[in-house]
Amino acid sequence: MKADPVSDQTLAAVLDALADVKAQNVLSIDVRKLTGIADYMVIASGTSSRHVKALANNVVVKSKEAGFKPLGVEGERDGEWILVDLAGVIVHVMLPATRRFYDLERLWMPAEDAQQPLENA
Repeated sequence: MKADPVSDQTLAAVLDALADVKAQNVLSIDVRKLTGIADYMVIASGTSSRHVKALANNVVVKSKEAGFKPLGVEGERDGEWILVDLAGVIVHVMLPATRRFYDLERLWMPAEDAQQPLENA
């Protein structure tokens, strides 16, 4: 299944933004075969609620600079799990404990890939 070129460009901007602020355990998952809501899910961890907020904020800023306006941002107040909806790319930035608890990787990854445990999530 072929991704929308805009989604691919958005994904590149998101990954760059997360790398800029040193996100941990960044994972991008192609979800086109699983849902029509997005082409990619990106899951990343921050070391503290402040770091999670900084990561999500940088995703928003860099995405806007690249011409991709977020449809919505949820969870900014607590900073435990922030979701940034960029239409073709949904970004989840989480604290490691929250990430382990919700285990989005298991929900969204193909079964053959989901068997592999996360390292330092």
